[in-house]
This record gives sequence, C-alpha cells and structure tokens, in this order.
Amino acid sequence: MRGVLEGLAGAAAVAAVTVVYAGVLGLSNATTVSTTYLLVVLVVAATSTLRNAIATSVAAVLAFNYFFLPPVGTWTIADPQNWVALATFLAVSLIASNLSATARARTRDAIGRRDEVARLFDLSRDVLILTDSREALAQLARTIARRFDLEYVAVALPGSAGDSGWSISEGGPRSVALDRQELAAALAAAEVRLEFDAIQRTYAGHREITDPGGAIRLVPLRVGTRPIGLLAAAGRAIEPGTLDALAGVVAIGVERIRFLEERRAAELTRQREELKTAVLASIGHDLRTPLTSIKVAAANLQTLELNDADRADQTTLILSETARLSRLFESLLEMARIDAGAVTASTRPAHPSEIIAAARDQVEPLLRGRAVSVDIDPTDPVLVDPRLTAAALAHVIENAAQYTRAPSSIEVTSRRDGDAIAIAVRDHGAGISPADVNHLFDRFYRGAGGETRASGTGMGLWIARGLLAAQGGRIWAENCPDGGARFTISIPGSYRDHAIAHPAR
Repeated sequence: MRGVLEGLAGAAAVAAVTVVYAGVLGLSNATTVSTTYLLVVLVVAATSTLRNAIATSVAAVLAFNYFFLPPVGTWTIADPQNWVALATFLAVSLIASNLSATARARTRDAIGRRDEVARLFDLSRDVLILTDSREALAQLARTIARRFDLEYVAVALPGSAGDSGWSISEGGPRSVALDRQELAAALAAAEVRLEFDAIQRTYAGHREITDPGGAIRLVPLRVGTRPIGLLAAAGRAIEPGTLDALAGVVAIGVERIRFLEERRAAELTRQREELKTAVLASIGHDLRTPLTSIKVAAANLQTLELNDADRADQTTLILSETARLSRLFESLLEMARIDAGAVTASTRPAHPSEIIAAARDQVEPLLRGRAVSVDIDPTDPVLVDPRLTAAALAHVIENAAQYTRAPSSIEVTSRRDGDAIAIAVRDHGAGISPADVNHLFDRFYRGAGGETRASGTGMGLWIARGLLAAQGGRIWAENCPDGGARFTISIPGSYRDHAIAHPAR
C-alpha cells in the first residue's frame, strides 16, 4: 500500500508540473521542462522504490512528448533532435533512478548490519552478567528473542536428563514443539564436517525445519570446532552470517554458565574441606587441654595421700573441665543447626534479668574470680526467644572472659533501643585490633594471637550472630574510648505491653 501511494504521488507530481508549465505559465522551453521532470524523477527515486521511479520516468517522458515537444498535443515527434533529447531524458532518468535505488538499498543493508552488530554487542554484554542459576539458559533464550526481535528462540543441549536426552531452554512469544530426531540429525551433521562458506560467512551445519507457524532455522553452537548444541530461531529474516555469529556468542554463554556452575561446585568443595580442617583443628586444640586436666585430676584422686581439701579441688577441676567439654559440644551442635537452617525462634515475654542470669549460668566457670556488674533499664518484659537470646549472650560474655585477664571486670547493660532490646557486654581488655575488625564474626576466627591462647574455638561470635539472625537481631562491636571493647546485641520488635503471669499462691 505504501508503494502504491508513493507511485501515485510521483504521478501527481508529474501532472502538477505539466499543469503549471503548460496551463498556467504557458512555458514551452524544453530544457527547463525536462530539467524539472528530471528533478521529480530523482526525488521519487530517492524516496521510493526503483519500480515507482521507472513508472514516474515513463510518465514524465509521455507528458514531455505530448505537451511540450512539437507538434504539441500529439504523440508525434517531428524534429529528430527531439528524439535524441527524449531518449536522453529517459536514459538519464532510468540510470539516476537505478543509482539512487542501489544507494538506498546499500544504506539499508549498512544500517541493518550496524543494528545486528549492536544487537550482538548487547547480547555479549548480557552473557557477561549471566549467573550460574538454573534459569540462566532460559534467561539467555529470552534475551536473544528480545534483542533480535524473534518469535521463537531455543537453546538445545544434548546429553542432559529430560525428553529424549535433550535439555531445551526456550524464549519468545511463539510456542514450538521441536522434533528431537531433527535436532539429533542436525547435531550429527555438524559433527561430521567443518567447512566455512566465505560468501555466506557461515560454517557448515545450518538446517531449516518446517513448522505450522513458519520455518525454524537450526544453527550449531560451536566451542572451537566442537559442536555442543543447537540454536533454534524463528521469526524475522536474519543473514546466515549474523545467525552464525549469534550462535557463537550463545555457545560462549553456555560455556560460561557451565564454568560458573563448576566453579561454584569447586568452591563448595573447597569450603567443605576447609570447614572439616578447621573443625578438626579447633576440636583437637580445645579437647586436648580439658582432657589432659581431667586425666591428671583423675590420677590424683587415685592417690590415697590426698586430704579432703585437695580431693575437693581435684573434683571441682574435673567438673569444671567437663562443663567446658559440654560447652564445646553444644557449640558444635549449634553450629550444625545454624548451617542446616534449623534454628527457629519461639518467642515469649521474658525479663532482661532472666536472660542475663541464664547466660551467666552457662559460662559460670569462666567468670570465677571476676567482677560482673549488671545494669538493667528498664526492667519491662521483652518479647524474645529467651533460650536463643541467652545462648547468644553467653557466647558474647564467654568471648569477653577469654580475651581479657582475671580479675578484669565485665559489665553487662540492658537498654531499650526504640522498640528493641539492646544488651551490651563491656570488657576492660586491650580492645579490638584493627586487623580483627572485619573478621570478628567469621567462623573459627580467633583474632590476633589467638593461636597462643589455651581456649577458644573461634565459633562463639559466629554462633551468636546466627542465633540472633533467627530472631531478626544483629550484633556489632566497637572499641571504648577509655579502653576495652563493647559488644552489643539488638533484637527488634521486643517491647510490648505484656503481663507475665505468676503462679497462683
């Protein structure tokens, strides 16, 4: 329809020139008239198709002959020179139309190639940001369909679990049921030979299959010379060379996804090995001292010469080291539960004093010989999981005791922070080293000089963070201006108007 309208517009322009020159101005100068007609033909050639330009040229020749070449009003040409002028005008019109149409076609081709290169560049950038998720291939197919304005795109990979051994990720608005036998035949043909067509700028293996909705083009995905799958595309026409380049980019994307998956699996394996090594080293370090102490104390108890006081000391030592071992195994269990995501909060109203007292009881052996001050304001009940909160606080208090020397005091304060409870543990030790700031809550990190300490697994603060995270809480650390360090835990949404029931008397 657009071509027809452009053809009619050219004919109308010839008619308008004829009316103005012959009917209005009465102009009969053949040179002026032919030049004007030629201008109309060139405008049509530059803006429309070659067919319309030729039709306009013929119309201009006929009008020029009938209205301006003598004898006017007839199709007869009396002067032979006018035959030459008319033939020259027609030849110039046709040549100019052809040149203009060729230039416009080349311009369209250049713009199309530029757009295809831009699409390939954008797709390459999209490939670089692909992740190793299960949806990466489907996302890649959808991206290709969107970038290249295709009705259907599929990335078909052989050898995967699924229908007939093919894993197919699709994109685009059109739905197609690909024939697995056609896919297998296309991949087998691509594996047989590798030839490059310099004219089409493609490698061998392109194939077209029929479908009720239109033809589907199959292009091998090659990594080097090895085909790893197929790209299926349907919709607008794409040059074979561009389609082959597109398949190359898709093959790189597929290999990148595989590489990311392999790297992730290798990273998980490495982390598991590091975790096993760290657990064994930590357990071996922390088991050696209490077991040695228990063994020595048990041997001493077998000595008949011990008096009652010495025997009580040895018994206390055994109980203390046993409690320490029990604490270690509890930490290991808590670590496993956090890793498995099995830590769940069970909230109830509880007084801050109850939480702090439960935390102190868990680490009582480590607090002997130390002054522990407690400041609670306000004393209103809070809605928390007292068990998880007390366990997290116990690890923080334990950390303060292990990284300071007796009889250094420890201060525990509880404050209301908006609609949250904040419990801070302050020690009077050397403070936090700058080298430790970014690793305080890492698993098995014991801090600067931790390898010289007789106790501490490096799990405490990491476990505390995990227990608090189950309640939506957080923990942070800071150095105090007058020395020492302060660790603060905060649990949001804790204060409510609760009344804690007391048993009837």
